[in-house]
Amino acid sequence: MTTLEHQVGSHPIPNPQKSLITKLHMGTGLVIGAIFAFGTYYWLRSGQDMTVARNVNKVLLISMFMWSFGFMLGIGAFIGPFRWLIGKDLTAEEQLFLAGEGQGVSRYFRYCTDHKVVGIQYLVGVMAMLGVGGTLAMMIRTNLISPGSKFVTPVIYNSLVGLHGITMIVAMIVVSTGPFGNFILPIMIGARDMAFPRLNALSWWVLFTAIPVLCSAWFLGGIPTGWTAYAPLSVQAGPGMNAFVATIIIFAISTAVAGANITATVVTMRAKGMKWNRVPIFVIGATMSVALAIPAFPTFMVSMIMTALDRTAGTTYFDANFGGSGWLYAHLFWIMGHPEVYVILLPGVAILMEVAPVFVRKPLFSYTAAILGFAGIAGLSVLVWAHHMYMSGWLPMLNGPFMVTTEMISVPTGLIFLVILGTLWRGKPWMKLPMLSVYAFLWNMLIGGVTGVYLSDVPADNYLHGSMYVTAHFHYTLMGAALTGAIAGLVYWFPKMTGRMLNERAGYISFWFTQIGFQILFLGMFIAGAEGQPRRVADYAAVYRNSDRISTMGAYLIGTGMITLLWAVVHSWRKGAIAPMNPWGAKTLEWTVPFPVPLENFDEAPIITSDPYGYGRSEK
Repeated sequence: MTTLEHQVGSHPIPNPQKSLITKLHMGTGLVIGAIFAFGTYYWLRSGQDMTVARNVNKVLLISMFMWSFGFMLGIGAFIGPFRWLIGKDLTAEEQLFLAGEGQGVSRYFRYCTDHKVVGIQYLVGVMAMLGVGGTLAMMIRTNLISPGSKFVTPVIYNSLVGLHGITMIVAMIVVSTGPFGNFILPIMIGARDMAFPRLNALSWWVLFTAIPVLCSAWFLGGIPTGWTAYAPLSVQAGPGMNAFVATIIIFAISTAVAGANITATVVTMRAKGMKWNRVPIFVIGATMSVALAIPAFPTFMVSMIMTALDRTAGTTYFDANFGGSGWLYAHLFWIMGHPEVYVILLPGVAILMEVAPVFVRKPLFSYTAAILGFAGIAGLSVLVWAHHMYMSGWLPMLNGPFMVTTEMISVPTGLIFLVILGTLWRGKPWMKLPMLSVYAFLWNMLIGGVTGVYLSDVPADNYLHGSMYVTAHFHYTLMGAALTGAIAGLVYWFPKMTGRMLNERAGYISFWFTQIGFQILFLGMFIAGAEGQPRRVADYAAVYRNSDRISTMGAYLIGTGMITLLWAVVHSWRKGAIAPMNPWGAKTLEWTVPFPVPLENFDEAPIITSDPYGYGRSEK
């Protein structure tokens, strides 16, 4: 395939300013999306009896999907496919414009096919979602600071729990593969771009359209069901539930597109000589993550389509009075819900396994064992979903087999631990900020993993199910491990993505505030849960006062740490010290290209002759 530069040099082409593609951007997308949404809403409601809940749900859902379609039309996402269909594909100069060549900051507000631009778009978007989700969490903990606080009403509290849960889940699914899987991964494997650049841009902007849809739930009565949105409660819920349904369907499309693109890129576009045993471990972790998401997430999407039909068309998929079943929803949800934990976890852990050899200056201990650990986790994760249904009464005879498969997943997880510990063994770590996250991960994941073993056992789960103990457990896994890995990746790759070093003092302050606050918050919740405090309840008995007050103090420490990190990122991006090409002395390919990274990454295609973890092999 010829490069864009070659095409431009070989074919005289007209001025790109005459092309419609140069006139479209985020602003036109917002305007046209709003026109489509409100136009559809007012057009449909004129012919409907809006006192009937089913009609209200139908009008709102269709309007939300039309917003997404209108935005994508207004930002120019369909110009390339349309031009191809009519036999007038984009010219080489138009493709360069689409890739953001010479556009400066404005390319971040356009439908840009440059994978580095998409990576920055994901980074900013994820930070915004984490900020919103974290703010909702602070409101939840403030309400729980003491019994009877009444900071918010029970109805608002339920909405806070639901919105916080789904916002953070969406953010965490893309927190590593979004920014780093787009910006860093193609350079790591020596590729000039992603396999499908237009789909790459599509994945981000489709996700972007889901964010306003989700936010609209707050103005439509909230999400009263929690992030799991169990049917038939979700079928009976108010108008805000439509925003949840539309968000999940739109997000599932985004993840499917992104996952297929990353997988195709890694499989087909590795540099010459980069055999599978020479691929950086982050690439392996990210690829396994998206490969796991591709078959898992459609089940959640299907459950939302069925919920939408029950809410709008009178179907009865989840109505037991007419042959439906709430168990059907539970299965569809948890067939996604448990693999989703590892979709989040694998890339974060892989980042830490990428960091450890660099800062210990040792090869990764047993690269093969690391891959077997990832594969074991991914494989077993699809065989454990029904441990979430122990208390539902569904087929008690299968509780034993699902208990065994759940406990078995600790074996490949332990293998990952051994790889990291083996890498650290007898090393002399360079204690920079990314390296601190490796140690934090080991502590947090140990607690998350051990407490998960208790929840996998039916007798213990009978007591702990639905308690604050469960909330503490999965936060140790998702935030304590996966988010810790993502933050390590942000600090580690910040010089390559921005050309500047992250403010080190602010980074250390953020790290310690966040990690100490995290232990206080969730160890307190373990205590409250073991004592019997239920989750998702706006008020509680006085016996839990001390543990909840301690937990809320920890939450405020986390909030302080994350605000400090946000300040460090913004300040360093604008005024930080200029970064050298390879500040950490790493051996992977992304550190061999300058900043700003050229449009096609490499002037000459790299040739790989060794693995990326050969530290100390030539030294005595």
